[in-house]
Amino acid sequence: MKDFIAELEAARRSVGTGALPAGEARVLTIERTYPADVEDVWDAVTDPERIPRWFLPVTGEFRVGGTYQVEGNAGGEIRACDAPTLLRLTWVMGPPTPEDSSVVELRLAPAPDGGTTLTLEHTAVVPPEMWDVYGPGAVGVGWDGALLGLALHLDGAGPLDPEEVLASPELRAFNVASSEAWGAALAEADGLGADEVAARVAATTAFYVPADTPDAR
Repeated sequence: MKDFIAELEAARRSVGTGALPAGEARVLTIERTYPADVEDVWDAVTDPERIPRWFLPVTGEFRVGGTYQVEGNAGGEIRACDAPTLLRLTWVMGPPTPEDSSVVELRLAPAPDGGTTLTLEHTAVVPPEMWDVYGPGAVGVGWDGALLGLALHLDGAGPLDPEEVLASPELRAFNVASSEAWGAALAEADGLGADEVAARVAATTAFYVPADTPDAR
């Protein structure tokens, strides 16, 4: 099995601000390189037959202007698809919003030393009461987990048992470390005090790693 923490540390994270039709937004960016060519990574993130092998089942109309739904997760509209380098879509939990409030963009490019650099940018209007409690980790930990799944898939792992993975000490430790990594990105971006950052990290960690499940570290 891959070293989950090493996979986490292979990514670079940043937090910023932006704008969407629905209002001022937060921007979370993750960038990492996979040892696979651009065409293979593109196929893995766009082929509805491959996506469930590393993420979740997805249904919909897979074309620009079409809609999609990830099972038990977000849905939205495909806004741009420029194979094999750019995918942009709205990403909404629950009913669609009248104005764009959450947009995800994936960019792929050949890495200088081989492989493919994937950049995931999630721009969303986040309610202050959620941001002030969790910060970027509420969403960021989930994206880290998705990109871990992609790494395992590209490395040749077969379909994973979601319940087994979620219960594993390795994933719990991964989620703790991911929460802390997003806390570090928040501190660098917003200049928050150590106590404020620590409170957000603690809330995020408690959500992803409940107290009755050891973090295996």
